Amino acid sequence: MNTIFIDTTDNKKIMVGIRIQSKEFRKEKEVEKNRDQAMLPLIDKILKEHKLTFSDISSIEVNRGPGSFTGIKVGISVANALSFALKIPVNGKSVGEFVDGVYQ
Repeated sequence: MNTIFIDTTDNKKIMVGIRIQSKEFRKEKEVEKNRDQAMLPLIDKILKEHKLTFSDISSIEVNRGPGSFTGIKVGISVANALSFALKIPVNGKSVGEFVDGVYQ
């Protein structure tokens, strides 16, 4: 079971993480504008680094706040679009519930 994590709540960076068989990896990118344009290439990059494709993803988790309102909208929109396109579940997480391993 491979899960993608999306966090766009920070004003200065975005983060994408992936859990592959209980191991977690992450990528961060500093962006102050155009988070929407940076998100999909970052997801694609982490998938390629681990020799995965979108079809290998079984679920998505997205940080639903608190944080930047625009950032939250971007993260949730990307997560929902991927969920719809890939027919996989998406789960919103608050900061306290979000993936602990990604932030260690």
